[in-house]
Amino acid sequence: MASAVEKLAASLEVLRALQAEGRAAIRSADLSRTDRERLLAAGFLSEVIKGWYAPAQPDQTIGESTAWYAAFWPFCAQYLESRFGSEWSLSPEQSLLLHAGNWSVPRQLLVRAPGGRNNATAFPHGTSIYEVRASLPGEGDGAFMEGLRLFGLEAALVQVSESFFQTWPTEARTALAVLPDASGLLARLLEGGHVRAAGRLAGALRGMGRGKLADEILAAMRAALHDVREVDPLDRSIAWAISGRSASPYVHRIRILWESMREDVVGRLPSPAKVNDAEAYLAAVEDRYVADAYHSLSIEGYQVTPELIERVRSGVWNPDANAEDHGRRDALAARGYWQAFQEVKASVGRILAGENPGHVADEDHGRWYRELFAPSVAVGLVKPAQLAGYRNGPVFIRRSMHVPMGAQAVRDAMPTFFELLAAESDPSVRIVLGHFVFVYIHPYFDGNGRMGRFLMNAMIAAAGHPWTVIRLEGRDAYMSALEAASVGGDIRPFADFIASAMSSEPALRGASRAKDA
Repeated sequence: MASAVEKLAASLEVLRALQAEGRAAIRSADLSRTDRERLLAAGFLSEVIKGWYAPAQPDQTIGESTAWYAAFWPFCAQYLESRFGSEWSLSPEQSLLLHAGNWSVPRQLLVRAPGGRNNATAFPHGTSIYEVRASLPGEGDGAFMEGLRLFGLEAALVQVSESFFQTWPTEARTALAVLPDASGLLARLLEGGHVRAAGRLAGALRGMGRGKLADEILAAMRAALHDVREVDPLDRSIAWAISGRSASPYVHRIRILWESMREDVVGRLPSPAKVNDAEAYLAAVEDRYVADAYHSLSIEGYQVTPELIERVRSGVWNPDANAEDHGRRDALAARGYWQAFQEVKASVGRILAGENPGHVADEDHGRWYRELFAPSVAVGLVKPAQLAGYRNGPVFIRRSMHVPMGAQAVRDAMPTFFELLAAESDPSVRIVLGHFVFVYIHPYFDGNGRMGRFLMNAMIAAAGHPWTVIRLEGRDAYMSALEAASVGGDIRPFADFIASAMSSEPALRGASRAKDA
C-alpha cells in the first residue's frame, strides 16, 4: 500500500503535468477530487474562486500574497479565455498600461465582453475582475500580449479619456513616446471622427517634443473639416522631451520616471557636504560593516547574528574545513556580503577621489554582485550561471503588486538607468532614485535589495554623508515606501524615509567634513 508521501508525490506529478502545459488557472475538472484535496491540504494548490485554483507554495505564511501576484496575469488570461473564448478584451485603459510596460497587479481588472455580466468577481488579496458588457476592439484594433487580449496601442490612445493622462502620466508619456509615426492614430481618429481625442493627443505629443506628429494630426483632421482644439492633458511642469527613438517602452519609462520623480526628491535630503579626508571616511565605513551586514541581511530574511558576521570578517568562518559552515545558507550569505562590501568600499574610494559616481557604479556593480554570491556558488547552492550577469527570466517581489519588467526589457533599461545616474547633478536625486529605480528594474534573480542599498550608499558617499544603515525595525516602512513609488508613482515617502535614515546616523568619526561653498 502506498504511503502518504508516495500518494502526495503522485498528485504532484499530475500538477506538474498541468504546469508543463502552461496552466496557471486550474479548474476542478482538471484534477480528480483525491488529487485536488491532497494538493490543497499540502499547500501546493490554493482556491481562487469556487471551482478555480492556482498553484501555490507550501512554505508561504497565511495571508502571503506573493504566489497570487505572480500568478495573477496568466491566471486571468486563462480564466477569461475559458469563460468567453476569444470574445473579450481588457479595457483601453488597462491595455495602455500594459503597452507602456506597467504590469503591476491592479486592484480591479476591467474587462470588456459582449457576454459580460456587469459585475465583479472577487479574487484573493483584495483583487478582482469586473466584466462589462461592451463592444470589443474593431478589426485591426486588437492586440495579443502574454495571453491577454487587449486594445492595440493606437486604438487605446484614441479610446482613453482625458483623465487617464492625469491619473497615469508616466504611462501616457511612455505610450506616446513609442509611437513610430502618426499614421496609426490618424486612421482611427479620422474614421471615428474623434475630435476631442485628436486635440488632446496633438497637445500631449507637442508637449513631449513631437511637434511634427502633432502638426500631422491637426492638419489631417482639419482637412477632413473637423474643428480640432489642441489641449495638452499632461502636466506642463514636467519638461520632458523624447531622447532618441527607442522602440522599447521600458527605455522611455525609466527616463520618464526619473524626470517626473526628481523634483519631488530635490530638497528632501540633508544638504550635501565635502569629505576632506577620504582615508578617515573609508575607516568609518568599515566601522559600519557589522551593523550594515546584520540589518541588510535580516531585511532579506536571513537569520544572522553580529557574532556570525564577526566570524566571517575575522576569517574564523571556514566552509572548507567546517561542515556546519559549508551548509549554512545564512553564513554563506554573510560571507558574500563581506566580500561585496569590500568591493563597494573600493568603489567609494574611487568616488571620493573625484570620479563620476554614476560611471563608477556602472563599471563596478557587476563585481559587487559576483562577490555577493560567490561563496554560495562555490559550495553549489547557487548555479554558476547566476553570476553571468542580468537575469534571463521573470522575477517577483515578495508581497509586492509591482511586477518587474521582463528579462529583455532589463537589458534595455539598465544602460538607460546608468546614463541617468551619471548625468544627474543633484546628489539627493542620485541617492533616492539610484536606489529606487535599480530595485524597480530588479535586474538580478536575487540580491536586488542588497545591491540597491550598496548603490544608495555609494551615492551617499558622493554627497559627503555617513554610510547609512537601513535598519530591520524600519523594514515595513521601507517596503511600504518602495511600494508607494513602484505601484503608485509617489516617490516622496521613500525620499523622506531615506532622509530620516541618513539624519539618524552619527557623524563621521575621524573624518573632517565641511559643506560645499
